[in-house]
Amino acid sequence: MKVILQRVSRAKVSVSGETVGEIGHGLLLLVGFGQGDTRECLEPMAEKILNMRVFPNDAGRFDRSVLDLQGDVLAVSQFTLYADTSKGRRPEFFESLKPQEAELLFNDFLAVLRAAGVRHVASGIFGAHMLVESVNDGPVTISLER
Repeated sequence: MKVILQRVSRAKVSVSGETVGEIGHGLLLLVGFGQGDTRECLEPMAEKILNMRVFPNDAGRFDRSVLDLQGDVLAVSQFTLYADTSKGRRPEFFESLKPQEAELLFNDFLAVLRAAGVRHVASGIFGAHMLVESVNDGPVTISLER
């Protein structure tokens, strides 16, 4: 499981011109699943993300989590995180999990985030062509991998 975490002021995802997920202050998560990923990786990753101190305190030091701030989370499925670019110019995706399995894990991951107490969890539509807009706050972008 790979996640790109971005601290955002706001973010939204649209499909066919319609907004399907939108958040205010919080985290945008680009989420990909690879070969060998199982449901057992979801809770530890969610706990790491939701308790990661990437929001500043009054002194400007990273000292608060999205849960501390009661921020929002927008999760977007992104199999391209498993791109292999070692050969040629066209990425290959052999290491990404098959779509049917990845969709189940993605939906379970959303449920884990909600159960962990996130005030508002939004998402894109799995497998759809999505337009993602975000205002990266900082900018803060962190790559996480199981």
